Amino acid sequence: MTAVALITGTSSGMGLHAAVELARQGLHVVATMRDVGRAERLQAAASAAGVTVDVRALDVVDHTAAATLVAEVEAELGGIDVLLNNAGRGSVATAEQASMQQVRDQLEVNYLAPVNLTKLVLPGMRERRSGQILTITSVGGAVGQPFADTYCGAKFAVEGFMQSLAPVAERFGIRVSVIEPAAVASDFVDNAERPDTDGPYGALLDAYLARTAGAFANAQTAESAGAAIAAAVLSDEYRFRWQTSEGATAFVSASLADTDGSRVLGFTRGWIAAGS
Repeated sequence: MTAVALITGTSSGMGLHAAVELARQGLHVVATMRDVGRAERLQAAASAAGVTVDVRALDVVDHTAAATLVAEVEAELGGIDVLLNNAGRGSVATAEQASMQQVRDQLEVNYLAPVNLTKLVLPGMRERRSGQILTITSVGGAVGQPFADTYCGAKFAVEGFMQSLAPVAERFGIRVSVIEPAAVASDFVDNAERPDTDGPYGALLDAYLARTAGAFANAQTAESAGAAIAAAVLSDEYRFRWQTSEGATAFVSASLADTDGSRVLGFTRGWIAAGS
């Protein structure tokens, strides 16, 4: 039987390219997005690759709609073999600048939505004793970064959830992983919320934004990141933590081997040094 992959956030970027590549590799891809009116790029990429994708509407923060969609896909296609939590939302602000609503918004999209979808697919996977749950986090899920307080907080949270779940799910034949891209050339950064640069944090924020612009000028392509994500899905090797580029691997290793926290703060301080 054809394996079924449910992917969120596929209207653009690495989610789009991961969906097309998995379809090219023979999976039945249920590609979801908030507004199916934005499916043109995905459909064009799928057509160019000679494949089709099953486009469906889903706003990941609508937990009732998510439950309905999962039930429909399981009934129509016999189950979900792969859940790829890709939908995400960016935010640029330090703690004092961020409203509590912005904090909640980050948690809703980047933490609670993947948790909810994971909970929804687990019963079917557990009964079949087979499945994969992969969540696109970020290098920001391992390395806290200036002016990414709410974003990194949510990404740290979802990595902790998935890492805690992984050994239990494994006992039922379910592989749980996170995938950590670094800067990827996509619409993601353009869609990130950001504060005004006036006020006491203005100079520091300008320095951070200048550093970020440089990183995204040399960003991994969305197509390359999507291919790396698809490769992680299809790999016979199990890892809890994957990165989509050598740069991302080097970046997260700074934190994962940083037992006292000094190494990460040593380089992130430099990102805002021009604003001091």
